[in-house]
Amino acid sequence: MKHLNKLALILLLAIGVTVQAQTKDNPWAISIGTNAVDFYPTGNGMGEGTMSSENFLDEFYNLTDHWNYIPSFSKLTVGKYLGDGFILELNGSINQIDKIGDVPADDLSFLSFNGNVQYSFKEIIKGQDWFDPYLGVGAGYYWIDGNGEATFNTGIGTNFWLSDKVAITAESMYQTAFENSGMDLFQHSVGLKVAFGGKDTDDDGIYDKYDECPTTPGLKDFNGCPDSDADGIQDKEDKCPNTPGVAEFNGCADSDGDGIADPMDECPNDAGSEALNGCPDADGDMIADKNDECPNEKGPKANNGCPWPDTDGDGVLDKDDMCPEVEGTSSNNGCPEVTEEVQKELNDYAKTINFATGKTTITKQSEEALTAILAILDEYPNAKFTVEGHTDSVGSAKNNMELSEARALSVKNYLVENGVDAFRLSSKGYGETQPVSSNNTRKGRAENRRVEINLVK
Repeated sequence: MKHLNKLALILLLAIGVTVQAQTKDNPWAISIGTNAVDFYPTGNGMGEGTMSSENFLDEFYNLTDHWNYIPSFSKLTVGKYLGDGFILELNGSINQIDKIGDVPADDLSFLSFNGNVQYSFKEIIKGQDWFDPYLGVGAGYYWIDGNGEATFNTGIGTNFWLSDKVAITAESMYQTAFENSGMDLFQHSVGLKVAFGGKDTDDDGIYDKYDECPTTPGLKDFNGCPDSDADGIQDKEDKCPNTPGVAEFNGCADSDGDGIADPMDECPNDAGSEALNGCPDADGDMIADKNDECPNEKGPKANNGCPWPDTDGDGVLDKDDMCPEVEGTSSNNGCPEVTEEVQKELNDYAKTINFATGKTTITKQSEEALTAILAILDEYPNAKFTVEGHTDSVGSAKNNMELSEARALSVKNYLVENGVDAFRLSSKGYGETQPVSSNNTRKGRAENRRVEINLVK
């Protein structure tokens, strides 16, 4: 094999390059482009142009005088990523040779096939993913107007990735003929490369093998899972995926800043306490203001947050006051108590009630006394009374008992008909059994014929 010193020089020129985007994620790539063949810098076509000559590579970029190319697509390349930065590449190209160095040629046909292994530096040099330089080494075969030569190839190139799958590629390959009779050459090429083979179902730029949410577009920071509300918490860990929130509340917000997440807060826009599910309680009665009919005044829940009234001001709340509009005592459930004086007054009026002789009909002269009795009973709406009838001893005891019962009932009915609740009154006759005076005198018998209205205790 000849010109090993040339190979060493090319390798030195190639050291120091970076990056690649054909990887295990997109293992296949195909590129199409154009190529140029140059014999001049190799010494071919120059009397003194050997690998050791001082003018080697002197006119490397002399496109006009030394490069052979055709203005069309003339090179096709297929590559496969092998792993750890290594890529196997096969290419074929055609060209038309009209100069070999400084020597004119008569439009000779050129055809070559090459197989190379490239090493990309992308994984070594970080932060410039668009820039993907590589070194290549391999073997090939070319034909010039039907005459073929096997070659040992070394090269340098780079891909300029426009996206993760599309790149512009540029390469210079030095092909050293195995036989001394063959010619060495440089083949330069540019083209458009497309990488493929990786699967990204949701098109979020993250391949399925790395994507924790392969069917839902997501973010690289969350391994392909979405963050719909852009609060930095991925949806699958976000209890409020469509409303920006904070990690403290598992992605939910706390709009009123009361330490209770909005979904758990019955009053999300008004700061409140945890005990009331985030609602405020201005009067501190443990009833949320939204349910409190008296939000600024303490009151029990049973009265919708309002204090119980005491209409008559007797110290017994209306809810417990059986006489809420009449001042009374707590011992009598808020109703006034019937004193001995009141009881005496009742009976002073009651004993003046008169009946027609031998009958139960109340006389007109008794109406004034009954009106006074009604007024007294109205003052004690919670008190219960019994109307009692009594007679003297004239006549049979049986008749006297029946008469006293009838007269007591007659008074009761009168009082009920004039507004006293029937449940407050009862009646009973005692006949001649409870005299208050002697039945032996006219005066005594008159005192014994009486009606009494007594408090039921």
